[in-house]
Amino acid sequence: MSIGYVVRVAEEAADREACFAVRKEVFVAEQGVPEDVEYDAYDAGALHVLAVREDGVPLGTGRLLYGAAAAGKTGGDLSVGALGRLAVAREARGLGVGAALVRAIEDAARAQGLAAVDLHAQTHALGFYERLGYVAYGPEFPDAGIPHRSMRRPL
Repeated sequence: MSIGYVVRVAEEAADREACFAVRKEVFVAEQGVPEDVEYDAYDAGALHVLAVREDGVPLGTGRLLYGAAAAGKTGGDLSVGALGRLAVAREARGLGVGAALVRAIEDAARAQGLAAVDLHAQTHALGFYERLGYVAYGPEFPDAGIPHRSMRRPL
């Protein structure tokens, strides 16, 4: 089954609320991440992307941190952005939404003049990111009680 959807930068308040709703569904409800961990001080300044079905139902989201906001996640390298909070609603998985969100975040990173994108992948998602050109580095580490690895893709 193929569904029509668009991916756009979430600039309006309603789009940001839709992003947060998808994150709540995936990370808080499905994965048990505490809400006070899921939403953080970086949300206000981050660039958020949103995948929306043709009828307006939000399907997925992700965010890009750059500049000083990303430095703590990229080893202090200001030429590297940090992709995070990538979430796809259960009913939209396997439809290419996640890959489209990653590519939209990479496009936004290029527009900011960044040379690479880092992310912290849940270990079960390593293959997904590897297929998109990301390479894992460093040891496995826990984040919100879930095993992760750092990954990077040059742009």
